Amino acid sequence: MAKIAYILLCHKDPDGIIAQAERLTAAGDFVSIHFDARAPREAFDRIRTALAANGSVTFARRRIKCGWGEWSLVEATLHATQAAVAAFPYATHFYMLSGDCMPIKSAEFVHAFLDRDEVDYIESFDFFTSDWIKTGIKEERLIYRHWFNERTHKRLFYGSMQVQERLGLARQVPADLQMQIGSQWWCLRRRTVESVLDFCARRKDVMRFFRTTWIPDETFFQTLVRHLVPEAEIRSRTLTFLMFTDYGMPVTFYNDHYDLLLSQDYLFARKISSDARELRARLGTLYAAKGVQFAISNEGRSLFRFLTGRGRVGRRFAPRFWEREASLGRERTLMMVTCKKWHVAKRLVERVRDVTNLPAMDYLFNEASTPLPDLGGIQTTLEKRTRHRRALVRMLFDYWQSDQLLFCIDPANVDLMQDFYNDKAVVRLLEIECDFTDDYLIGHARRVGLAGDRTPKETIDRLLPTIRYDVRFESDRIRDANFPHFHRIRESASVDENTVPLAEFLDIPMEKAREIAATGHLFVD
Repeated sequence: MAKIAYILLCHKDPDGIIAQAERLTAAGDFVSIHFDARAPREAFDRIRTALAANGSVTFARRRIKCGWGEWSLVEATLHATQAAVAAFPYATHFYMLSGDCMPIKSAEFVHAFLDRDEVDYIESFDFFTSDWIKTGIKEERLIYRHWFNERTHKRLFYGSMQVQERLGLARQVPADLQMQIGSQWWCLRRRTVESVLDFCARRKDVMRFFRTTWIPDETFFQTLVRHLVPEAEIRSRTLTFLMFTDYGMPVTFYNDHYDLLLSQDYLFARKISSDARELRARLGTLYAAKGVQFAISNEGRSLFRFLTGRGRVGRRFAPRFWEREASLGRERTLMMVTCKKWHVAKRLVERVRDVTNLPAMDYLFNEASTPLPDLGGIQTTLEKRTRHRRALVRMLFDYWQSDQLLFCIDPANVDLMQDFYNDKAVVRLLEIECDFTDDYLIGHARRVGLAGDRTPKETIDRLLPTIRYDVRFESDRIRDANFPHFHRIRESASVDENTVPLAEFLDIPMEKAREIAATGHLFVD
C-alpha cells in the first residue's frame, strides 16, 4: 500500500501545522516540514517541540528565507524532500503541500487512489507553446537572469531585464531540456524523486540556470520530471484542488465549502482559511474516517465562475468609436427576441420566418454556430460579432436588402440591447416569459456545467434558488431599463393574449400574429 511522505512548506500558524502533521502521521504516513526562515524563531521552536516525539516527522536541514517567485521556494522544497528521502525509506510517494492545504478525501481513499496507477502526478505543459501563462512576461522568465524580486523591487527587476536586453545578454535554455510549466503542487513516486535529486547533484549547469529564472517553482520540477520519466508514467494534473480569481489570486475556502470540496476529483485543497475552524475540523475527521463513499461531480470551477459572475454589469467589449458614431439607419427597424430558453425563441423565430418572410436569425451574439452569410470575416467569431456589432447588423440589412431584421439575444445581454437602442434606427424588443420548473433548472445547471449527474442533492438544493434568482434578475434588468417598444408574451398566457403583443412587435396583421402565437409545442421543453 502507498506510504506518503508529505513535503510541507509553511510560514505561519504553528498550531495548524502541528495539527496537520499529527493528522497525516496518525494515518500511517510521514511529514517533512520546511518552516520559512522569515517567520519568528519562537514559532518554529514551538512546532519542533510539539512534534519532537513523533518519529514520522522530520525537518529540512536548513530553513530558507522564501520569497514569492524566487529560487528560494524550490531550494526549500529540495531541502525538505532530501530530508524526507533520508528519514523515511519506506515512503513510496512524496506529496507537496502548503500550510493552507487540507485533505478533502479520507486517507483510505488517498492510499487506494495512489495504488491504482504506477504514475507521477505533476502538471506540466510545454512552456513556449501552451497558454498556461495568461499575463505578464513569458520567455523573459528564462532567457534573462533575475536577481531581484518583481514584487518587492519592481524597478530593479525590470531595469535589470532591460539592461540585459540592450546588451544582448539573453541566454539559451539548457539544450537537452524541453521546458515545461505547471502547478507547483505535485505528487511523485520515490524513484522519480530520487532521480530528480541525483540529477540535481550531477547537473550543476542546470541548477545555475534555474537559480536565476523567474518563478522557478512552476518550471523546475515540471521540466526535470518530463526529462527523466517516460511520458506514459506521467499524469499532467495536480491532485490538489485550487482556483484563482479574475485577479490571479487564490480562492480561499471557508466553512460552507465542505460539500463542494468533497465532490471534487482531487485529494487535497488549498487555500483553506485559518479562520475556517469548523471546516478544518470536519476535514480532519474525514481524513481518519473509514468506508466513506465519495460522489465526485467535479463542478467546483464552473460553479465558482457562475456564482462570482452574478451581479456584474457591463463586462462586454467596450464600443469602438466607429461603432458609437455609426447608425443602422433611421429608416430601418431592428427587432430583438429575448428568452432564457433558447429553444423556445428559436421556434418562434422559425415560425416568424415561415409566416412573414422576414430575415430572422437565431442567437447572433451568443451561439457561434448560428448560420450567417459570408460577410468578409466579421461574422466568424462571437468576439468579432460583438465587438463590431453595429457594422455586422448593417451588413446583414444590406445582405438581405431589407429595412427589417430580427434576431435572438440572451436576456443577460442588456448592454448590447441598450447599445442598439441608442441607435437612430427603430428598435423593438420582445421578451418571451417562460415557466421554470425545478427539473428544468437542474437540467440547465447540468447542461452548462454547473452540476453533474453525480452532484449531491444538497448542492443542487442550495444552487437552485441562485439559478432561479439569476433568471428573474435578468428579466428585471430588462424591465428596469424601460426600453421603448418593449413587448412580452408569456407561456402562461392564452393564444389571444399573446397575439396582440406579437402583432405590435412585428407590425403585422392580427391574423398573421395569431398564426404565430398558435404555434404548436412552442413552449415545450
